[in-house]
Amino acid sequence: MSALASPLAPVHQQYLLQARQMQTLSFVAHIPLVAFGISFPAMVLFAEWLYLRSGDPLYGALARRWTRVVAALFAVGVITGTLLSFEMGLLWPNFTATFGSVFGLGFAIEGFSFFMEAIFIGIYVYGWDRLSPRAHLLSGIPIIITGFTGSLTVISVNAWMNHPGGFHLRAGKVVDVDPVSALFGNPYLWHELVHMYIAGYIVTGFVVAAAYAYARLRGRWSRYERTAIAIPLTIAALASPVQVLVGDWAGREVATNQPIKLAAIEGLAKTTRGAPEHLLGWYSDGRVKYGIEFPHGLSLPAFHSWNAKVQGLDTVPASQRPPVNIVRIAFQTMVGIGTLLALLGIAFLFVWLRRKRLPESAWFYRAVLLAGPLAVVALIAGWVTTEVGRQPWIVYRVMPTAEAVTGASGIPVGYATLAVVYLLLACAVAWVLRRLSRAPLEIAPDQQGV
Repeated sequence: MSALASPLAPVHQQYLLQARQMQTLSFVAHIPLVAFGISFPAMVLFAEWLYLRSGDPLYGALARRWTRVVAALFAVGVITGTLLSFEMGLLWPNFTATFGSVFGLGFAIEGFSFFMEAIFIGIYVYGWDRLSPRAHLLSGIPIIITGFTGSLTVISVNAWMNHPGGFHLRAGKVVDVDPVSALFGNPYLWHELVHMYIAGYIVTGFVVAAAYAYARLRGRWSRYERTAIAIPLTIAALASPVQVLVGDWAGREVATNQPIKLAAIEGLAKTTRGAPEHLLGWYSDGRVKYGIEFPHGLSLPAFHSWNAKVQGLDTVPASQRPPVNIVRIAFQTMVGIGTLLALLGIAFLFVWLRRKRLPESAWFYRAVLLAGPLAVVALIAGWVTTEVGRQPWIVYRVMPTAEAVTGASGIPVGYATLAVVYLLLACAVAWVLRRLSRAPLEIAPDQQGV
């Protein structure tokens, strides 16, 4: 594949680092909203289904309140997603110009899904008390479907960037394009898709549960708070241990298809049989310093073999290696937090199944309160591992990132402006969510329970 990159002429750009930082800032702002878009509508519909099934007005009040949060976060996602779309064309014009015919189908489907999702969110939000109960519940199903199809196509584009195919390059021109094969016949897609979807339920579940854990610690613990925390926390608790298994699958795919990324994750300088794994530590001078070594700890999970050969960083020139310490820290942050979330989920399920009630310890709810923001950190760290670990390639072993970036000046100005926009947007989101949390429940006090 590296031979295919030779016809692509480089573009000099002194602001490459700033362009990458701008893209990173937008991803950090947008990806948590994607996680909510994937999973939160399903939680809302589950609460409404419980209301229709049981007739308990508490479930109806919960679904109505969560509906407002869905609408607010969707509106914010429109802003961040639009900014990302502009950045793709403005910051990386050679990438979009060269490969647009390959991945354009994915973004076209994503755009169609976005408009359909917006339409049905509008119907669902304004359909309370205007549609029959069954029709209103059914109007929410397309929100889940379009959220799936929209994010599926974007993830498929990212999978293609990590494992490109479905085209040929001739004299720097893309020919023989098969976009369906490139995006949906890509074997690298499936672990990314499953990993992201489970992450969406973990992040949303723990973030929503954290809000009600805070209420518990402040002394508000009526039946409403107990019900509101039980739904997302149960979903997150079920998903988080499964993610450990999916992570093993993803790691083996990386080991097979992107061995240099795996070498950067560990800081493995030379090709080694029975390669060790280091917990913590800092990569310097061709080795990991100050880390805790686990013999064979990289070969075993990567290839399920005690003495498997793991390719080292020395097998490619230094210019084709990702920044090792960034990738290592991001990966270990993701795995460390993910492990803690899985243990917290197992502890919750143990109490719930054995004692048929929520945990009573205040320390448990302090842990849930921390789990919310930590889940977001793990999500972002996972994407940093995926994207930075692919560097210096924007299309793996086909187009270097430096050849895709714009040659225009003025990026620092745009970077500063973008940072101000996201700061204002974060303040607006915090204000809106605070207003929604303080709105009175649409249920009589005597129906809230104790």
